[in-house]
Amino acid sequence: MKLDEWLSQKMDQTKAAGLYRKFHTMSSAPSPKVVVDGQRQIVFSSNNYLGLANDQRLVHAAKAILNEFGVGSSGSRLTTGHSDWHQKLEEKMADFKQTEAALLFSSGYLANVGVLSSLPEKGDVILSDQYNHASIIDGFRLSKADTFVYNHIDMKNLEKKLKKMQGYQRRFIVTDGVFSMDGTIAPLDRIMQLAKQHDAYVIVDDAHATGVLGENGRGTSEYFGVQPDVVIGTLSKAIGTEGGFVAGSKVLIDFLLNHARTFIFQTAMPPAICAASLTALDIIADSDEKRHLLFSHVKKIKSSLEEMGYKVKGDLTPIIPVIIGESKETVMFADKLKGKGIYAPAIRPPTVPKRESRIRLTVTSDHSAKEVDYLLDCFYSIGKELNMI
Repeated sequence: MKLDEWLSQKMDQTKAAGLYRKFHTMSSAPSPKVVVDGQRQIVFSSNNYLGLANDQRLVHAAKAILNEFGVGSSGSRLTTGHSDWHQKLEEKMADFKQTEAALLFSSGYLANVGVLSSLPEKGDVILSDQYNHASIIDGFRLSKADTFVYNHIDMKNLEKKLKKMQGYQRRFIVTDGVFSMDGTIAPLDRIMQLAKQHDAYVIVDDAHATGVLGENGRGTSEYFGVQPDVVIGTLSKAIGTEGGFVAGSKVLIDFLLNHARTFIFQTAMPPAICAASLTALDIIADSDEKRHLLFSHVKKIKSSLEEMGYKVKGDLTPIIPVIIGESKETVMFADKLKGKGIYAPAIRPPTVPKRESRIRLTVTSDHSAKEVDYLLDCFYSIGKELNMI
């Protein structure tokens, strides 16, 4: 059998299972209203939580440095790619996260893989939350440490496993801060307490919490008033730009600079992106208005959908998963939303467990009250039409 024939059979199986994916083309800048596949849609699936991805203050900052430094960085940070803008952003990020130092990666994915493939060694053990992001899992696969999974945010299960892992030379607890598909918040205070009791290190991927959680938007560490050993994050969500980072002690950052392969061999982020990211951090630090507006939308959407009879998962975060169930029904629901001008794609296995396909709503501070009301009206009418509520 030829390769393409075999692949065609595999894709036929994917389509029959309701798991086929394809691109949807955006023809305008990130905002609540975007042209998607040629149609005007209200987007409720973006990670642009504070509306900064198209904020003109960030655009202006990037343009100014773009004219000076050009469009590319020309190499890795350890050869020709390091600029004073990288250094400024790392210093700013360390201050924002209240750590000694920080290190930029070209994506959050590379940051997770870099930390987890270089820090835990053979003879160590990693304890991973059941619903950790794929980039964390891929990092484990490259690590020489043993890995065990504990039940999602189940502290009794984590404690039980920690007690069994005392024979290892080092123990690493790894968790998302906010879980991307469930909108749940890791109980970081309790995790830190268990880590102290059982001599373990804590690594947190704070991608969906940075800029959002905590009094000043610093993330789950601020939200719980604790400081993990390693904080990983991304600039591509609430901060509105691109890239990833690791924040922690000076010696941790020095270690990663010398040992994390995804840092050493990556091409550096362009300086213009660093400048825009610096502006975003200033905006987040100077005002909490956007966060307050964001969470007022979150509260209204969650409570209204629950009152309608939908199964809504998650804590109070901008990620609002509405469980539909089977893949095909979820795709149908998403198509009906799109027909009404709401863009919120179906999330299906293997991203989420079987029979837990969902519409993963995300809301931003830039959505208007009118747009939120329209979203809720659409969920009510479609739910009635499909006998789901």
